[in-house]
Amino acid sequence: MSNPLKAAFIFVAPGGDPKQHRNWVITEGVELLAIAVSNYDQAEDLARELVEKEGIAAIELCGGFGSVGTARVAAAVDVPVGVVRFDIHPGLNNVSGDKLFS
Repeated sequence: MSNPLKAAFIFVAPGGDPKQHRNWVITEGVELLAIAVSNYDQAEDLARELVEKEGIAAIELCGGFGSVGTARVAAAVDVPVGVVRFDIHPGLNNVSGDKLFS
């Protein structure tokens, strides 16, 4: 059997601290690290660190990332970046992260 995919799911949450708010879910085919950040700057830095130090091969972003936030993270790394889409996000008072962090 081949090695499992090492992936990360990054989500934006008020007070999100990537050093504290993180957890692995490990299955036979995927090892997924879920991590909270509080803004786009943190997400960019975290994405770079995950790829360089953790061997993360794919990143998925939560719906709180708007088009701008998604583009910033995608430009920061050389691995596939996907995104769950919400035009307005219920966890961010029904606005896009683009309005909050751009």
